[in-house]
Amino acid sequence: MPSDKELFNQHISQQFNDELEEIRTQLLEMGGLVEKQINDAIVALIEGDAKLAQQVRDKDDAINQMELDIDQECLRILARRQPAASDLRLVVSISKIIVDLERIGDEASKIAKRALDLVEEGQAPRGYVECRHIGHHVRRMVQEALDAFARMDTEQAFSVAREDKAVDQEYKTAMREMVTFMMEDPRSIGRVLNILWVLRSLERVGDHARNVAEHVIYLVKGTDVRHIGLKRMEAEVKKDSAAEE
Repeated sequence: MPSDKELFNQHISQQFNDELEEIRTQLLEMGGLVEKQINDAIVALIEGDAKLAQQVRDKDDAINQMELDIDQECLRILARRQPAASDLRLVVSISKIIVDLERIGDEASKIAKRALDLVEEGQAPRGYVECRHIGHHVRRMVQEALDAFARMDTEQAFSVAREDKAVDQEYKTAMREMVTFMMEDPRSIGRVLNILWVLRSLERVGDHARNVAEHVIYLVKGTDVRHIGLKRMEAEVKKDSAAEE
C-alpha cells in the first residue's frame, strides 16, 4: 500500500503531476517570504530600524499578488482537471493555506507600521522582551507548519497546533504586564499601546500557523480538524490514514 505522500505522486498525466508540484512549490516560496517578513518586522521593532520596517510594508503587495496567482492556478486546475480524492484535497488545502499566509503577511505589515510609529514617538519603556520572545515563538510555528506541509507530517502539524495554546498564554501574561505598567505610568500609554498592538498581531500569527497545521492534517488524513479540541485532534492524527483511495 502506498504511503500518504506517495498517494500525491501517482498520475497518468505528467503534466498534471507538474501542475500540482508547481503550486506546492509556489506555496512554499510564499511561506518563505512570509516567514522572513515576520522576522524582519520584529527586528525592525526591536532595533528601531525604520528602513527595514518600510521594506516590510513595501513587500506586502508582493505577498498579496502571490496569493492571487496561486489561487488563480488552483481554480484553473479544479476547472480543467476536476481532481478527486487526495488531489482535490491538495488543491483545496493549498487554496486555504495561502489565505492564512497572506494574513500573516498582513500582521507583519501591521507590526512594521507600529515600529515606524515608535521610531517617530520614541521607544516604549516596556514590552520589547515580550515581543522578541513571542515573535520568535510564532515565527518557529510558521516555519514548522510549512515543514509539516512539505513533508506531509501530521505529527509535526499537531505539534504546531499544540504550541498555539502556549502562545495564547504568553500573550495573556504579556498583556496583563503591559496594562499594569500603563496604570503605574500613564505618561507611557501612547507608546505602550503600540506594543500591545504588536503583541496582538503576534498572537494572530500563531492562530494562522495553527490553521495551516489543521489544513495539513486535512490534506493527509482527509479529516477536518477545525474547531475541535487538541485531544480530539490528536486522536485523529493517530488514526490510520483515511486516505484509502
